[in-house]
Amino acid sequence: MSDTTLDLRGLRCPLPALKTRKALTRLAAGDRLVVECTDPLATIDIPNLINQTGDVLEDQANQLGLFVFRIRKKGA
Repeated sequence: MSDTTLDLRGLRCPLPALKTRKALTRLAAGDRLVVECTDPLATIDIPNLINQTGDVLEDQANQLGLFVFRIRKKGA
């Protein structure tokens, strides 16, 4: 299992969700994706995306305008 960080700072809706979806397709089951973005709409879009994909949103944090999502790729 590995961690991959995706820096999406400065991108606006819908790009953070689209790039997160694409990155998830390249991960193996059990890997974690850490997404960092500055678009406040990502706090809605990324959890909705995770509900669609069936992956696990392990943690979501707001660090002074930096939104960080920790997503675990679902098992096989």
